[in-house]
Amino acid sequence: MDSLPEVSVVVPTRFRPELVTRAVRSALAQTVSAIEVIVVIDGPDEATSSALALITDARLRIVVVPAPGGAPNARNVGVGAARAPWTALLDDDDEWLPHKLAVQLDAARGAKTAMPVVASRLINRTPRADSVMPRRLPAPGEPVSEYLTVRRGLFYGDGFIQTSTIMAPTVLLRREPFTVGLRRMQELDWVLRAVHHEDIELVFAAEPLVIFHQDENRPRITLNSPWEGQLEWLRRSRHLVTPRAYATLVMSVISSMAAPTRSARVFGMLLREARRHGRPGAIDYLTFLQIWLIPPKLRASLRDRVLGRRAVPAVPTEAASVGGDVVLRLPAQADRGEELARDGVRR
Repeated sequence: MDSLPEVSVVVPTRFRPELVTRAVRSALAQTVSAIEVIVVIDGPDEATSSALALITDARLRIVVVPAPGGAPNARNVGVGAARAPWTALLDDDDEWLPHKLAVQLDAARGAKTAMPVVASRLINRTPRADSVMPRRLPAPGEPVSEYLTVRRGLFYGDGFIQTSTIMAPTVLLRREPFTVGLRRMQELDWVLRAVHHEDIELVFAAEPLVIFHQDENRPRITLNSPWEGQLEWLRRSRHLVTPRAYATLVMSVISSMAAPTRSARVFGMLLREARRHGRPGAIDYLTFLQIWLIPPKLRASLRDRVLGRRAVPAVPTEAASVGGDVVLRLPAQADRGEELARDGVRR
């Protein structure tokens, strides 16, 4: 490449050659051609290296990390190698619609600050159904921490952000790298730290620009992930969230991880934590009780019944929006605890 790219695309991966190949091809197919795609292989992985070698596009660069360090570290390595003023993140099991970067660059040019974080809606694709997330965009003046966490229903939240939707200034991603070792809520952690700076603005493109694949038979971080570490993260991050958001995170997301313990001691401790440092609403108490009292499988069944989830035809790749409203009638999104569970590099 003779000239500097406009956008660097960073894709962390390991042991998933077919998936990462699909992701890379969707990035290289963008209508914005002045890009570079940096795939960071998280440790030696001959199968992935061989699969990517078959892609002859000169805009593709491969970086192999000597030893596995996890998705946050791989993203940081990719950002360190980026040459463009903008960096867009893409998980290896997702894919972009062709105009994704073009729409986001337009949104960035229209932002109120010179350093916007630009996200978008996405198509949440599972074997059962397609849906568009987030259900709504942030309201003017709404705290980002509350938009991304506070529920309006027992089984779902309205706000959402996912790694593959994020495009941000490269200098910002270097100033605020992803937290290495954090297993859950990586996007939330990064966004909260980024927007804490006064010169940063969170901007959403109204139309879905990413296909977020959630194959239900594929290994993923489960709700049984160690909850203690996530609670410690939240305590360290309390200055980044409002009291209402703090209570919601304790009583919904962290409780979803801790509930399988069926420990009365943990139940009481988390309730006290939310009340002492947060400001729970009525919906938070109801959510907390249903998470602890209803078994996960029954809760999932009830959620699907309440939300009317059903199989629908796949969303066509030309899906767009009209006047800012997504022109698709689709099922509601999943439980916040499940939404925040995703890790870009799954073993």
